Amino acid sequence: MKKILLTGVAGFIGSKIAESLLKQGHSITGIDNLKTGYLKNIPEGVDFVLGDCADASIYESKPLRGVLFDTIIHFSGQSSGEISFDDPIQDLSDNCISTLNLLQFAQQSSCKNFIFASSMSVYGDSEMSFVDETHATQPLSMYAVGKLASEHYLRIFQCYGISSVSLRLFNTYGPGQNMDNDRQGMISIYLAQALEKESIQVKGSADRFRDFVYIDDVTRVVSHFIDYGFVGAEIYNVCTSSKTTVSTAINSIKKSVGKNNISVEYTEGTPGDQFGIVGCNKKLKRETSKNKKFLIEPDFIDIHTGIERFVESLG
Repeated sequence: MKKILLTGVAGFIGSKIAESLLKQGHSITGIDNLKTGYLKNIPEGVDFVLGDCADASIYESKPLRGVLFDTIIHFSGQSSGEISFDDPIQDLSDNCISTLNLLQFAQQSSCKNFIFASSMSVYGDSEMSFVDETHATQPLSMYAVGKLASEHYLRIFQCYGISSVSLRLFNTYGPGQNMDNDRQGMISIYLAQALEKESIQVKGSADRFRDFVYIDDVTRVVSHFIDYGFVGAEIYNVCTSSKTTVSTAINSIKKSVGKNNISVEYTEGTPGDQFGIVGCNKKLKRETSKNKKFLIEPDFIDIHTGIERFVESLG
């Protein structure tokens, strides 16, 4: 059993990570400010701390003070490129100051392992077929700038003996995603509109494309690094290496909900939105190839299967 501090525990991805790690017998202390997360998402068994990771005083609170955590998993923060333009200073606090506070807490409490939720948005647009971790970074949003800055903070904190893994998550979706947020999560936005309005509004071109990764694959990757450890300051793409256009995703949603007559309206795109990007996951696959869990199911879930599972989860 490992003692783990997990931020963003009331959010979509954080709550699923907590659920997965609890099943494996780990002890989880979770932090969340509940700005976008919900208490109902937090799995039973989590020692919950209500607070903001950008507030330095929270690390002096009783559940955290003097505790030696084996690993810090940082999955909290503002998670929309579009929203980051509304208040760049707040985005800086949510996505950079929070990371620095956690790194200083790790240093002071002798925690040597740090897993960070980065983003594919650090790459910007790319004409390459498959973008690997060595590809140049050209952020297009305030949010992406903050994610890239946090990666560099992690690299610098190696000198304090803190090893880290930055997981550049591609477009994550699946059961538990917030269906009420119409500014974050392409699949959940389109699915919610299809079910509630029988019409979908697309901000941008139908030819835009993404690499969509199902939530269960993200939790598998995090569990791998908890089990197998890491050294240095590594970066991994968490993606399927499969290109899916907006129109393909919408057609899959129509099929899964059984409503082929859903109308689709295309409007102007949003600031900082990427036209398209597909990741290369060869580095991640080499890393996880030593894990028997990945040998049983080595391939990531495809978009059509993932959307079907998402729809089925809604009842």
